[in-house]
Amino acid sequence: MQNRQVLFVKRPDGAVAPDIFDFRDTDTVEPRDGEVLVRNIYLSCDPYMRGQMKESGYNRNPFELGDPLPARVVGRVVASRREGFNEGDYVWGFLAWELYTCQPADMQLWHVNPAYGPISYGISVLGMPGLTAYAGMLKYGRVQPRETVFVSAASGAVGSVAGQLGRIAGARVVGSAGSDAKVAHMKDVLRFDEAFNYKEMEIGNALDYHCPDGIDVYFDNVGGETLDAVLARLNEGARLPICGQISEYDATSNHERYGIKNFPNLLSKHATVTGFSVRDNMDMFDEFVTKMAALIKAGDLVYMEDIVDGIENAPEAFVGMMQGENIGKRLVRVGEDPTLS
Repeated sequence: MQNRQVLFVKRPDGAVAPDIFDFRDTDTVEPRDGEVLVRNIYLSCDPYMRGQMKESGYNRNPFELGDPLPARVVGRVVASRREGFNEGDYVWGFLAWELYTCQPADMQLWHVNPAYGPISYGISVLGMPGLTAYAGMLKYGRVQPRETVFVSAASGAVGSVAGQLGRIAGARVVGSAGSDAKVAHMKDVLRFDEAFNYKEMEIGNALDYHCPDGIDVYFDNVGGETLDAVLARLNEGARLPICGQISEYDATSNHERYGIKNFPNLLSKHATVTGFSVRDNMDMFDEFVTKMAALIKAGDLVYMEDIVDGIENAPEAFVGMMQGENIGKRLVRVGEDPTLS
């Protein structure tokens, strides 16, 4: 079987562009003991991947030049020599941007249950983005009824779920995003209490207007100027789960970073800042899937996926995601999804 791979060939200097990727056609390999051959169907585009494109890496080891781009993937098992995984099973795991991945024996895979919804949910609302939002808002944010919650990048894969979990918990939820269409989506579809376009309002003025009673929980996806403005408007005992810093990912040196000026407010307001990643919370995964699937089935939580078709379009799909063109989770579909027929 012929395999097509998207290779990471150039470290970006500033904003990402399609020329950091290239393609390679190769043959698939038969799995050995403990390995699983997966026909990939959905490839994930995630902001954290930009950080791992740097020489120093972000949050874990940097991506290797010349390799297929590592990513979370949903696919179908076509051959298996690992106990518990059979031909035809739907799975997700840390695979790569390619049509087929032979998952090594020392790399985990997780089953995807089509009964819970589209199999793409395995790398979206019932996968990493959803678990990040779930742990961030409930475990680290400890959101309570009648509190004010502010979520940045709130129309994206993680922020849209985090904000809805705050709403479901009884909090007043405010979100920010970079277009009027995203603002409308947050208010009309996600049912946020308030939302604003950060490109149209100075961030401090926007927060003063939409959060007049201060901020109890800030779910941070962007860092930079937005984080600094929030620090000046914290309530006593505020919690700040920090899961992303997308405004800083393109910086090539510390001199290009925004820098924090209102740090002393963390002390005076007895606030708690928690940096975390989804890997810190895999022990919550089964609980999370069960509860989130129930919320989706009941109609209490909605989710959007922004799907681009064709592996040849994966580079542009990633660049567009980093530029903020998507609403919801950006995915690339590279194979037929039998569950849709």
